[in-house]
Amino acid sequence: MPAPATDIATRADIERLTRAFYEKALADTMIGYLFTDVAQLDLEAHLPDITDFWETILLGGEAYRGGAFAVHAQLHARSPLRGGHFNRWLTLWTQTVDELFAGERADEAKRHATRVAAAFHRRLQGVPVERDVAPGGLLDIIPPRG
Repeated sequence: MPAPATDIATRADIERLTRAFYEKALADTMIGYLFTDVAQLDLEAHLPDITDFWETILLGGEAYRGGAFAVHAQLHARSPLRGGHFNRWLTLWTQTVDELFAGERADEAKRHATRVAAAFHRRLQGVPVERDVAPGGLLDIIPPRG
């Protein structure tokens, strides 16, 4: 019987999560080509940045200062990102979180990913979004209410 999952508590936990997620995403028949062929993602170079991003969101770190949307806009210009791509990304992310962790930070990782996916998709489609400051001080993109 597997040990009960614990919550995300350290940078090492976040790196484990992001690495496990990218192993799935890179091999996925629906979105894998976006990472391998279009973005030509160097996973080992990308992992520190994406780990910084999630550490800032989930643990209050301060290492991440980048703007994730611009990279996705450039990718979208090369190969349009559709709603189904974002849904698949979110499904894989949620599955990976649930396989590895359980708790408040794990839940926040899923909630934040949902907000990011929705906001990026809306922005790429030219739909305006509101900008609010997240608890970590980063701008959090939230779809308009109403």
